[in-house]
Amino acid sequence: MLIGYIRPESDDDNYNKQITTLREMNCDKIIIENHSSAKNRTKLNEMIHTLEQGDKIIITKLYSLADSTLHLVELLQMIEDKGAYIKSIREDIDTSNESGYQFSYIVKHLVEFQSDVISEKTKKGLNKAKQRGVTAGRPRLPDENVKRAINMYQSKKYS
Repeated sequence: MLIGYIRPESDDDNYNKQITTLREMNCDKIIIENHSSAKNRTKLNEMIHTLEQGDKIIITKLYSLADSTLHLVELLQMIEDKGAYIKSIREDIDTSNESGYQFSYIVKHLVEFQSDVISEKTKKGLNKAKQRGVTAGRPRLPDENVKRAINMYQSKKYS
């Protein structure tokens, strides 16, 4: 079964462009998410839950399906586990053909790459700051405050 999935986009609030495109793709069913919120995608969750082997989700672009690279990886895995496929029109991706399945592996590696890039940039920034004499982390308290706190604690008047 060909299942079209739509959610609002800034340049297509009333879904006209997406509906037209999905009808041209001969979708058997079109599911419309009535909001663009990432947290409450009930129609998407229902669609994924009811997928059957061989079903294909048709979307106009990947952003219609996922809000982040990590979210895309999670959805691709769930869809693949159900034996279903996706077709993204704008990106010309179809996981029902052999080269399409390579796409899911590429996306997984992109997530790892994205994480590595962030990690390396953070380490590089910390090293540069350290070379300039900047101390990372929470600032130290002046020694007089620490001594006063220790004295207060040892006096057993304060806890």
